[in-house]
Amino acid sequence: MSPRAQTWLVPAAVLAAFLGIWEFAADQGWLRPIQFPPPSRLADSFIDLATRGFPQGITLWTHAGITIARILAGHILAVMLAIPLGILIGSYPLLDRATSPLVAFCRSIATLSLLPLALVWFGTGEASKIFLIGYGCFWVMLSATIGAVKLVDPVLIRAARTMDTPQAEIFRRVILPAAAPRLMSGARVALGVGFMVIVGAEMIGTIRGLGSLIMEARTFYRTDITMVGMLCIGAFGLAITTAMAKLEAWLIPWQARVEGQPK
Repeated sequence: MSPRAQTWLVPAAVLAAFLGIWEFAADQGWLRPIQFPPPSRLADSFIDLATRGFPQGITLWTHAGITIARILAGHILAVMLAIPLGILIGSYPLLDRATSPLVAFCRSIATLSLLPLALVWFGTGEASKIFLIGYGCFWVMLSATIGAVKLVDPVLIRAARTMDTPQAEIFRRVILPAAAPRLMSGARVALGVGFMVIVGAEMIGTIRGLGSLIMEARTFYRTDITMVGMLCIGAFGLAITTAMAKLEAWLIPWQARVEGQPK
């Protein structure tokens, strides 16, 4: 069996065994269906959500599309703001020391604690949700960018300067390629934060989105729908993160060779 096949078959076998044990325990009455609906019921709920929808006939695909659009909007906005600012801060030690306490302070604030303020500032529309997602992603991405720039090997920069390389070329040919792997890693971590924030961001002012689906299901004691919504968020997060890893291997082939990843 090839290593690539083992990478997928082993987790699939573990997942299948887990689902089988779960279904058996539910059939034997060891688990209460209201608390732990069996996988077969979750599958039925998934089909029902995909075809009939909940609530008010809103299908699962509509919920998922809206949620992913919100996450990507907040994430992209955060990355676009954090990378240039992080490069600026990381390039100047004095500026880094001056802003380090502020970055640590803001990064430590729980994103969802800003929900009341977001509603006051932006109302219950899309702006408040994108703000919360962007806020959570921004500080993760900013910290990653600052660290990536600071960890660039100074020998590489000095070598470029000894050849009278202009500063703009040093940034483009030395700093950015050296920092790129950590920037991509930071972007993936920030995306994970966006998926964690989305449920709380969709709690108020909407019935569309996977977070809203989970909240509505809780109101009607539909544990099966709640779990389907959770699983969908995890599945979409895994798919997007995997796609970003593939993109990283394509954009940064030298890093893939260093880590032994396939090109």
